Amino acid sequence: MVEKLDNQARAALAAQLPDWQLDGEHLKRTLRFKDFSAAWGFMNRVALLAEAQDHHPEWFNVYNRVEIALTTHDAGGLSARDVKMARAIDALL
Repeated sequence: MVEKLDNQARAALAAQLPDWQLDGEHLKRTLRFKDFSAAWGFMNRVALLAEAQDHHPEWFNVYNRVEIALTTHDAGGLSARDVKMARAIDALL
């Protein structure tokens, strides 16, 4: 069973992941790219990460904008898996 982050770990997220926002039980980030093709290419790279980590984002795409929300449904909220995925996504940029 995956464990939810405790309050101390949640409080540290702003410093650890400054480009992500804590929204309830989600880590969220909005990205803008040059065009649709660049956004789609980024989403493909994230999809490969997600498959490798068996941890899939909730996301939304319109033209050059990609909105990502991370949460761990098995934990009922944020977990270390979300932090790991957010770092891996940031490393792609």
